[in-house]
Amino acid sequence: MTINLEFMFEVRAQIGRPQAIGKSPNGVRTIMPVLGGTVRGPALNGNILPEAGADWALIRPNGSIVLDVRSVIKADNGDLIYTSYGGRMWADIQAGRDLALDMTKPDPETGKDQYYFRINPVYETGSKTYGWLNNIMAIGTGQSGASGVVYQVYQVK
Repeated sequence: MTINLEFMFEVRAQIGRPQAIGKSPNGVRTIMPVLGGTVRGPALNGNILPEAGADWALIRPNGSIVLDVRSVIKADNGDLIYTSYGGRMWADIQAGRDLALDMTKPDPETGKDQYYFRINPVYETGSKTYGWLNNIMAIGTGQSGASGVVYQVYQVK
């Protein structure tokens, strides 16, 4: 059986200043507010509602980052779509920590090919137009930059 991917949209999200909760046995928990953003593509166009979400990231001792993101998309037709996703981000130890602790700064030393950044978004909505999102699997690949994060999201077919 073959798995195919179909491009759905690109997400551009602005990330606010992180709040480090502190070191625990599992790593350093850091909460990064999602300040807003855009969703553009053949499957969906809309905006990420400002301050309606965050990433409760865990920076592991080896520098890898476990993502735990929740946000709300307002489609161009006004329908609301809740999205949540886990994911993994990895760079060398110092670059990974630097990215997670302050993703609002550009990172000239770590290019998008020098780290691993993948997500597995899940959607929930009461929308008749976008109800199909409730029943799909999606994956995405991302990169961070000066203004936040950018993801390309694909439906698993």
